Amino acid sequence: MIRIPYLVTSLAGALCFTSAVTSALAEPAVDAARARQIATQHACFGCHAVDKKLVGPAWRDVAARYAGKPGAAATLAAHIQNGSSGGWGAVPMPPNALSAGDAQTVAQWILAGSKTD
Repeated sequence: MIRIPYLVTSLAGALCFTSAVTSALAEPAVDAARARQIATQHACFGCHAVDKKLVGPAWRDVAARYAGKPGAAATLAAHIQNGSSGGWGAVPMPPNALSAGDAQTVAQWILAGSKTD
């Protein structure tokens, strides 16, 4: 016979574990140093800053706009690679010659708040 307190404790433990695993899978770790290196190599800082608008929007504003949206990293990676227009004003963003992996790294970093460490 299974005792109710044991069953509740076991279910609660399983739920916490499942929640932690789901969070870890949903939000991959961001290599901030690598993302900054990629952004620097491709002159992204010429038009964008972390916390203020330059030619393009601040990356923290981009992160706020896309927060919680499914597929946000893939959408941003596509904008980085293919360019975009009309989403942030009249000035279009030109396409950038980044690999899909590098574009994804930068997109994840932007969505994570463009932290420097």
